[in-house]
Amino acid sequence: MESDWRAAAFRVIAGAAATPPVAAAALRGALGVVPGRWVCMASPVHLVAGMTSITLSAAGLLQLEPAAAAALAEDFNRVFEDSGARLLAAPDATLLCVLDQMLEVDTLDPCEVVGRDVFALQPAGRDAPRLRRLMSEMELWLFEHAVNRARSSLGRAPVTGLWLWGGGAMLRALPAVEGWTAGTDPLFAAFGTQPEFPHERPAAARGGVLVCDALPGSAAWREVESRWLTPLSAALRAGDVERVTLSVADRRVSVDARMNWRFWRRMKPWWESFGLDKPEWRDEHALE
Repeated sequence: MESDWRAAAFRVIAGAAATPPVAAAALRGALGVVPGRWVCMASPVHLVAGMTSITLSAAGLLQLEPAAAAALAEDFNRVFEDSGARLLAAPDATLLCVLDQMLEVDTLDPCEVVGRDVFALQPAGRDAPRLRRLMSEMELWLFEHAVNRARSSLGRAPVTGLWLWGGGAMLRALPAVEGWTAGTDPLFAAFGTQPEFPHERPAAARGGVLVCDALPGSAAWREVESRWLTPLSAALRAGDVERVTLSVADRRVSVDARMNWRFWRRMKPWWESFGLDKPEWRDEHALE
């Protein structure tokens, strides 16, 4: 059972090619080549301090409006002008932090941190102190920031920090892939976003990856069903698709045309199909 679902899913569209760093691919796909040596994702989060811990809830994974993301990037680059770090905002409001030096550091996707004490889950490795210090400085900078005052006036949770993760060396070009990608995951979105399952010639594509964070039963999930799961199920039965793999956290289930692939419609909660208690994280689905 693989814990790195992105690496497993990337092989569907790229074969043996190495999986690029999440942030490097996201930056190259959204903004092209920019000055710098190392880049990481800077995901806005709302952390909650308890009596003995600081935690990140699923609701604490924030999505900014493009104008707010651009305002944060502009102000960060003014305040931290001589820090060797720059904040860039992609058109979809994704924030990326570009550094002028290479770093050797291990980080966690914020989705893996949900519901846990974040103190022990911050960057680790040789250059972790620099990244941890930058995250602490960002927290101070964000305290009572104008963007947060605007969010509070609208009843929205303030951005208490930027979670730095998915870092790696800058890319001059994206690796070649075959097939299609869809969804909003920063790695796979760099290779384009298919709006719906490719009905016209499903067998022509080598494979595809869909990543979604919609919960089964929600309005967003019904759209996932209509655009992806229903036509994909039909293509599977027709033999146009050989196999479908669904991944949730570190669990994977593969289905082929000989199996009944409508289990997501059963009355029992969807997560029980994976032998899980009710999850506290966002579900990620990779289809091949």
